[in-house]
Amino acid sequence: MPTRALAGFRAYAEFGLGVLPDDLYWCAADPGWAYGLYFGVLGSFTTGVPSLLLTSGFDAKATFEVLARYKVTNFTAAPTVYRSLRAYEGPRPEIRSLRCASSAGEPLTPEVNEWAVEALGVTVHDHYGQTEAGMLLNNHHHPALRAPIKPGSMGTPLPGWSLLVLKNQEDAIAPDGELGRVAVELKDSPLAWFSGYVSDPLKSAEKFAGGGRWYLTGDAGRRDEDGYFHFSSRDDDVIIMAGYRIGPFEIESIIVTHPAVSECAVIAVPDATRGEVLEAYVVLRPGEEEGSDQVKSIQNWVKTRYAAHAFPRQVHFTEALPKTPSGKVQRFVLRQQRREQMTPNVAAAS
Repeated sequence: MPTRALAGFRAYAEFGLGVLPDDLYWCAADPGWAYGLYFGVLGSFTTGVPSLLLTSGFDAKATFEVLARYKVTNFTAAPTVYRSLRAYEGPRPEIRSLRCASSAGEPLTPEVNEWAVEALGVTVHDHYGQTEAGMLLNNHHHPALRAPIKPGSMGTPLPGWSLLVLKNQEDAIAPDGELGRVAVELKDSPLAWFSGYVSDPLKSAEKFAGGGRWYLTGDAGRRDEDGYFHFSSRDDDVIIMAGYRIGPFEIESIIVTHPAVSECAVIAVPDATRGEVLEAYVVLRPGEEEGSDQVKSIQNWVKTRYAAHAFPRQVHFTEALPKTPSGKVQRFVLRQQRREQMTPNVAAAS
């Protein structure tokens, strides 16, 4: 990472996080993860603002206590932290000092903000970035850039970055509303600093398109008519079902608002008729019962709130989802497990 990357970290702290000189800032991400290193350590150093670093593992009760006891005013964490806080059913102190709350690492699902205003006193702002770039898109906290939050949106580009969506099959800019490849217009992005991976020219070349004009994030998404960006999935997570291109996050965002659901993940499963179909892995809230009635309720929830064709054909109940140490759901683990389960059936049918 070049030293000039610090300029982008500083811009994010000011415009994205809205850090002020009198803040007590807490980035709850582990410094072993890029977001924790960039913005829990390096970015906060560039501001000179006091910041907290908690050395223990995550615990919902302790997180509430730290926010209250130390009167944290600016807090940022992964969505899994907010979901765990939401699921915590023990006594919690009143949070009075928090001014800004932000989220990064994976898309923020809508149920978090349905809870956060009452529990934390603020709305959580979703932010998007990458290890190779720092932060790119934000629902900005800076008053000059603050705009209405659209549920499920990553927001708009951070000053110093220009983003767009490229068509899936050609290096051409996609019209607003079309699902495509999220990319950076490098000539208009003075904060860009990634030039390639050390000793891996082939992998480095895959990150650029248009003769070096665009940096490819590797994520699928769309930009709406107001300039807001909406994450769909990693490129390899897109589900193609009967000609429809469906991002798993869009379906997950609906399922997690179901009153019985705590967390979920959606994957594609091979299907002889449709090519692929959706299946959901669901963690229920405490006290909720598994069973066919619950499955039908979740399926109907998606049909009536998203689209009739996009409901999960099967719902698998599980106690926990596979995640990285930073809290990102590992859909590829679920895909692999499911396909291994299906292999004997396929062999028997043949």
